[in-house]
Amino acid sequence: MEVSQRKAPPRPPRPPRPSRPAAPLPLLAYLLALATPGQGADEPVWRSEQAIGAIAVSREDGVFVASGSCLDQLDYSLEHSLSRLYRDQAGNCTEPISLAPPARPRPGSSFSKLLLPYREGATGPGGLLLTGWTFDRGACEVRPLGNLSLSSLRNGTEVVSCHPQGSTAGVVYRAGKEKRWYLAVAATYVLPETETASRCNPAASDRDTAIAIKDTEGRRSLATEELGRLRLRGGGAGSLHFVDAFLWNASVYFPYYPYNYTSGDATGWPSMARIAQSAEVQFQGQAALDCGHGHPHGRRLLLSSSLVEALDIWAGVFSAATGEGQQKRSPATTALCLFRMSEIQVRAKSCKWDFEPNEQNCKEDQQLEKVQPIASSTLIHSDLTAVYGTVVLNRAVLFLGTGDGQLLKVILDENMTSNCPEVIYEIKEETPVFYKLVPHPKKNIYIYLTAGKEVRRIRVANCNKHKSCSECLTAADPHCGWCHSLQRCTFKDDCVHSENSENWLDISSGPKKCPQIHISQRGKDKTAVTLVGSVPPRHSGCVVRNVDTGRELCKGESRPNETCTCNILTRASYKDVLVVNVTFSFGSWHLSKRFNFTNCSSLRECPVCIGTDCAWCKSERKCIHPFTACSPSDYYGNQEPCQVAVERPAPSKTTGVGGFAGKSNRTHQGSQVFYVKSIEPQKISTLGKRNVIVTGANFTRASNNIIMILKGTSTCDKDVIPVSQVLNDTHMKFSLPSSRKEMKDVCIQFDGGNCSSVGSLSYIALPHCSLLYPATTWISGGQNITIMGRNFDVIDNLIISDEVKGNINVSEDCVATSCSFSAPSLKGSKVRTNVTVKLKVQETYLDCGSLQYLKDPRFTGYRVDPEVDTELEVKILKENDNFNISEKDIEITLFHGENKQLNCSFENITRNQDLTTILCKIKGIRTANSIASSSKKVHVKLGNLELDVEQQSVASPLYFLIALPILLLIVISVAVVVTRHKSKELSRKQSQQLELLESELRKEIRDGFAELQMDKLDVVDSFGTVPFLDYKHFALRTFFPESGGFTHIFTEDMHNRDASDKNESLTALDALICNKSFLVTVIHTLEKQKNFSVKDRCLFASFLTIALQTKLVYLTSILEVLTRDLMEQSSNMQPKLMLRRTESVVEKLLTNWMSVCLSGFLRETVGEPFYLLVTTLNQKINKGPVDVITCKALYTLNEDWLLWQVPDFSTVALNVIFEKIPENDSADVCRNISVNVLDCDTIGQAKEKIFQAFLSKNGSPYGLQLNEICLELQGGTRQKELLDIDSSSVILEDGITKLNTIGHYEISNGSTIKVFKKIANFTSDVEYSDDHCHLILPDSEASQDVQGKRHRGKHKFKVKEMYLTKLLSTKVAIHSVLEKLFRSIWSLPNSRAPFAIKYFFDFLDAQAENKKITDPDVVHIWKTNSLPLRFWVNILKNPQFVFDIKKTPHIDGCLSVIAQAFMDAFSLTEQQLGKEAPTNKLLYAKDIPTYKEEVKSYYKAIRDLPPLSSSEMEEFLTQESKKHENEFNEEVALTEIYKYIVKYFDEILSKLERERGLEEAQKQLLHVKVLFDEKKKCKWM
Repeated sequence: MEVSQRKAPPRPPRPPRPSRPAAPLPLLAYLLALATPGQGADEPVWRSEQAIGAIAVSREDGVFVASGSCLDQLDYSLEHSLSRLYRDQAGNCTEPISLAPPARPRPGSSFSKLLLPYREGATGPGGLLLTGWTFDRGACEVRPLGNLSLSSLRNGTEVVSCHPQGSTAGVVYRAGKEKRWYLAVAATYVLPETETASRCNPAASDRDTAIAIKDTEGRRSLATEELGRLRLRGGGAGSLHFVDAFLWNASVYFPYYPYNYTSGDATGWPSMARIAQSAEVQFQGQAALDCGHGHPHGRRLLLSSSLVEALDIWAGVFSAATGEGQQKRSPATTALCLFRMSEIQVRAKSCKWDFEPNEQNCKEDQQLEKVQPIASSTLIHSDLTAVYGTVVLNRAVLFLGTGDGQLLKVILDENMTSNCPEVIYEIKEETPVFYKLVPHPKKNIYIYLTAGKEVRRIRVANCNKHKSCSECLTAADPHCGWCHSLQRCTFKDDCVHSENSENWLDISSGPKKCPQIHISQRGKDKTAVTLVGSVPPRHSGCVVRNVDTGRELCKGESRPNETCTCNILTRASYKDVLVVNVTFSFGSWHLSKRFNFTNCSSLRECPVCIGTDCAWCKSERKCIHPFTACSPSDYYGNQEPCQVAVERPAPSKTTGVGGFAGKSNRTHQGSQVFYVKSIEPQKISTLGKRNVIVTGANFTRASNNIIMILKGTSTCDKDVIPVSQVLNDTHMKFSLPSSRKEMKDVCIQFDGGNCSSVGSLSYIALPHCSLLYPATTWISGGQNITIMGRNFDVIDNLIISDEVKGNINVSEDCVATSCSFSAPSLKGSKVRTNVTVKLKVQETYLDCGSLQYLKDPRFTGYRVDPEVDTELEVKILKENDNFNISEKDIEITLFHGENKQLNCSFENITRNQDLTTILCKIKGIRTANSIASSSKKVHVKLGNLELDVEQQSVASPLYFLIALPILLLIVISVAVVVTRHKSKELSRKQSQQLELLESELRKEIRDGFAELQMDKLDVVDSFGTVPFLDYKHFALRTFFPESGGFTHIFTEDMHNRDASDKNESLTALDALICNKSFLVTVIHTLEKQKNFSVKDRCLFASFLTIALQTKLVYLTSILEVLTRDLMEQSSNMQPKLMLRRTESVVEKLLTNWMSVCLSGFLRETVGEPFYLLVTTLNQKINKGPVDVITCKALYTLNEDWLLWQVPDFSTVALNVIFEKIPENDSADVCRNISVNVLDCDTIGQAKEKIFQAFLSKNGSPYGLQLNEICLELQGGTRQKELLDIDSSSVILEDGITKLNTIGHYEISNGSTIKVFKKIANFTSDVEYSDDHCHLILPDSEASQDVQGKRHRGKHKFKVKEMYLTKLLSTKVAIHSVLEKLFRSIWSLPNSRAPFAIKYFFDFLDAQAENKKITDPDVVHIWKTNSLPLRFWVNILKNPQFVFDIKKTPHIDGCLSVIAQAFMDAFSLTEQQLGKEAPTNKLLYAKDIPTYKEEVKSYYKAIRDLPPLSSSEMEEFLTQESKKHENEFNEEVALTEIYKYIVKYFDEILSKLERERGLEEAQKQLLHVKVLFDEKKKCKWM
């Protein structure tokens, strides 16, 4: 059966779900088979600086997260921080004491102890937040919920535990006659303190306090009354660790467990303490909780707690001790247990067990009675950490966190029996989940998942993974249901018209309610095709069509509130109908199924017959065509069970599969004794493993019936795996299937006997690599390489992938978090080559980074220096390189005398400017001097590279004596030759100039090549808040890009307008343009007027958009009509030219409509990568020289803006000191900053870089404008003001003044520059004119020497083509950012296209189909002209439309190149570029083919998405309209529209008179004109 939206393309049939294989799956198949949950691609994540210690959610004021010494208030989406409280030090969140907490901290082990929102919705001044911290001896504070920056209302000390590892639990409630708010708090006040700890234990009188009640409404303090304490038994000798506090049935409950903080052992059973919900402590008893089932030592630790109030049930996660390093963890270490609160209340006794009650209700020697959990609900798992329970549709739903970062979902049935938990989310980093899971207070489809330093908002179900109605409802997830209108499995809130109960089927309906097509016989001559199940009561139609001939066999319409039925008469000719297609239509969606009756007569059994769409006739005992006559009582159709006896399979002879044989590893089967010892490996990846070996004895004595049973989570099915091969009497091999992450018990069963335990087996995630070092090695190999990461103990092979030698298996030494291997030799490959390091797990290869091979190190010599007579120092010299050589890589041997040798111990490596020195020492010798003098060579073994290094030779003075006369003779000879050939001086000079030119060309080309290969731009990942323009300014700049004068009209303060002051004439005009026929007629009439220019058309379209901004549904219908009319115009006989230019109102209207509808997508998805592109481009441009007069730069994308007359330049590091000013007087602002500038920068350019450095360092601007500051060079007593032009400026021959630069003032590295506020007598900044120059000198100066001590030497010969590599360098620097931007534009977030794009593209597809246009290129061009050309290019070339930034002419030139490449990606024509093509085209020529394929895939993906229903689109447009209410002054827009109407009034009126049906519109137009004329007269009067 196929369910789809109307007009949706047919989907391919889904393949049947494969049965669970015994062999592991490849990675892709595994992910599909297990339906792996999302791993954080789309979930909002908030990250803190420190580990999170507490989290709470208020009903109205957001999410509160405590980490370190900070408390943050976030919005519910986690995308914005609303306020922050620094509890310890202002501006600092770090923990005051450096803690080394265990890998799994206990609940409450943090600096934040309480986080309790309360009094929300109560009468009074508003909600409050009670916070408790370890600071100030365990202080508590009460603050307003709305803003954390406000001061506290009340506080008190010694309320919570002052120890970071101590526990605290509390709850706020109302009690007493006055209904005051009280805090009931339980805490571990006393802990064993080390000498280094901050001593904060309370006074002796308070040391035995366990539970206290505080009045939160005191004046300034949280007081404890005399009767407000419950004390520990025995004066506080033992410690209790409190996990939670909650209210139930007028009592306060505190789950806890006795704990020895010194030894780390639980000293008793987890229990529940109960006190009355009152103003005084009234102890009502304690009860022990027994969750030890399935574990030999019981589970004495309580990790998490949750009250399911609707069912009066409490859920807890209990754990047994795991020991250091988790070595005692087993598949049964943790368990989820559910207890009935009524039973806990009954069994709670007030005895002297853990507390000192005022009154007892038990005997002295009475033992602590344990409450047993609900057995059917208990869930045993290897590593649970958190629980949260709720009730949905009368089903208990429990969310569980695990120690490896999973969020599980458990659903209890009516009998309180747990199902196998579903993994609904996995944290990629596998961080343990925090003990507290918090639900969203307003939307029950979200839950907040905390782990480590992160909080995520997670959807509570993965409904969309269920593809059919029956699959959706069979899953029994109460959060999910089948939405008829959307035809998919959704949350109820996501289903359109879900208020109609029959539009959304929840699990209570059951899969039988799913609509299915049913064929039955109403009589011998009639076959009925009906729809069974639940569908919304609405008008429906049904059609039965012969697929082979296309002929309709039946067509019907339903009566009101009934479902359509199709009746087919029984005819002999219908026996030849082999395939029919049945379709039921319900408005916007339809249901269809194809029936195949090809082989009906050949089938002999009823179940097989019915399963193949045929019918079974009982009286004739044969399979028949469904349209064949048969008595209705004997007819069994496709939905009816066969009335035949079914043989039940005989019970299996195999016994013991369900149970494990405890700890015994021996199995007795008859006279045979089988023994199992171990399983290797004990960890495998989630892909499974082929070769798992079990060792033991007597394996060959068993028959082939040997199976392995894997048991993981207690409520999940076991895996039964047959043996793959019995290798010998002591070894056998199994092939384990894929599974999700967890630890499982393993046992082996021989010949149906008992199952012998082998221990546990852990399924863990695939390996993840975080670091490979060193990343550079030599070609001979042998260097020790280390990879850091996690889960390396499941890899099968480590592989080096080389282009020449292919895949090379490398022997590795791996533990869980690191792998080390010896780099193989790649001699014979390229000298400089990159290889990929890969990890093989089963058939999956995981990329682990790149390893670069360079040529072998070159050693130049060695020196031997005797330190003392017993120690020798050897220094080996080698050329500088990029190798990171360690002690493990190198062995050094010194040869001396008659082939004697000594081992030299490696000390260190020192790198100098020219050479690298390796230092080693030989110790414990007697004659160091004689060994040094007789040394012959040094043998160096560097990995696989072995070579001998000769001793460094020392030049003899004799050589200088010989060389000096020869040198003098040469000089004299040269002088004679120069004298005799003086006539050839000119030609020699010319030759030298040519050589200089050649040398300069070589240098520039080599430098350009080297820069292209080696230069890296440090792109900042975090650039602060993106300065988005608000919607109002964005819309104005896109609607009126060249008409800045309209801005003040539309952006006036709309809140100050008086709603009663409504102009009658404008109201009438507004009503008139809401007449679709009138408006379309006016637009067509205006466009026919010769003097209605292109500019007028654009302005009219924009004014119309403003006027209809709050009526987007109507505006969209106008756009559709005008677009259809444009397609019909005679000028569009060539359809490929449609929408190519802005020559009509509809084309500008389409641009505006896209801008309105895509503004949200632009801001949320494309804005950040676009701003990063502009920022990166600016950063790259400013990295090199920029001529301040022409704005040309060395680094650019546009050849027209290339500064090829570039001088030599260097970087100068300045130490800049900012003067303290009133505009920026914050104490935590850094005022001493290091700034890098170029020596060719003008003083103005240096100011800009200094201001940018201040902003990057402090996150806020300095407080002054550039023209308000001065720079001053500091140097001892000498202080000099720096200006672009002063008395020292160089004036060229033609009177042009050269701007001063950093080099002009001879400022060197490390110089100190002071920034201060300009005062009145300082020289003001000059305006540049044609009389100034910077880097590009006038032609008269460029060809001759520039005199002056600062400008000596000739200008180098420059050729523009020498610097074209700078274009490529700039492209490479921004390439990754540019690709990220492009892919954010043509990607589909969450596999959904923006509504506007999907809607308009489907509209274009439909129009092409209506016009019988079969050329796919036409539709492609239409879509390209409507979206990329009309919208995206406009945005890409104008970032100032989106952001509050200034676009420079140079940036504009670069963005033009990017926009051209973007449009080329959408072009269907293949570019034929030659060597003479423009550089702007050549720059991205290689990238365009890749982009084109991605664009085609993008268009195809949009086309393949299910069509939007009209209700979905209307809802979207309505929401967009509401967003922009009161943004613009529609009255001004209407006035401008009327100006065009009145200008061409006669033509419009004449057109209305000729058109039928517009008589009323004609009258209204005349009435509008009268109103406007009267208004005009009033103004004159």
